[in-house]
Amino acid sequence: MTAVPYWHLDAFSDGAFGGNQAAVMILEAWPGDALLAAIGAENLFAETAFLVRDSSGAADWELRWFTPEMEIRLCGHATLAAGAVLLGLEPGRGAVTFATRKAGVLEVRRSGGGFEVALPLIATAPGAYPAAVSGLGAVPREVWRSPDRYSVFVYGSEAEVRALAPDMAALADLGDDQFIATAPGDASDVVSRVFVPGGGVPEDSATGSAHAVLAPLWCERLGRDSFSAVQASARGAHFACRREGERVWLGGGCVLVVEGTFHLP
Repeated sequence: MTAVPYWHLDAFSDGAFGGNQAAVMILEAWPGDALLAAIGAENLFAETAFLVRDSSGAADWELRWFTPEMEIRLCGHATLAAGAVLLGLEPGRGAVTFATRKAGVLEVRRSGGGFEVALPLIATAPGAYPAAVSGLGAVPREVWRSPDRYSVFVYGSEAEVRALAPDMAALADLGDDQFIATAPGDASDVVSRVFVPGGGVPEDSATGSAHAVLAPLWCERLGRDSFSAVQASARGAHFACRREGERVWLGGGCVLVVEGTFHLP
């Protein structure tokens, strides 16, 4: 058995049991993908973040993310959690960078009493997605889509977003798309809920990548480069969102819940 350091954090939350759970594991080298997938399934969190020191000079660490069912191309909350772990191990350090396989180089840095993560801005364009609208169960005012399988459904009020009761099986049949329902918020500028049943996450608790999609859309509507956001999942999550060139900075708390050792076969 190989002993691997393991952390469980709640990201985009100021207290335990809020935001989104992420496991963070530091490896000496990359094992086979089947083992990484098995660990993701064992942890049963929306994502497990795996780290290996980067030897290319592109970043400080290499980073990959696995849901209980598959490897994904971008994950904000688990990146924030990974950064919180590494910066916690080096109290004098202000930032850490990650080389990823499909999302470029990401960065996490300290921000006030919490952290913020930089993700690539994801642009969308007006479109139509009748099958997804049917699966969501309520007709939005607008649909915006990205070639990267992110789709945004704009509703008129927070109450409409909170009332959604999607047909998860119907959405899962459409693939591993991320379905983002959003509206103006009541106590925040923006509210959202995010569904990824085809990727093993029926409703996500706190989704950084979704806010990399929402940021350009809502910044244009609000007429400014920053806004507050709430993800109206059962656990709830809070984001400070800022557009900066081609990057989106997402700030929030990150709470350590468990620290220990994972024993690999």
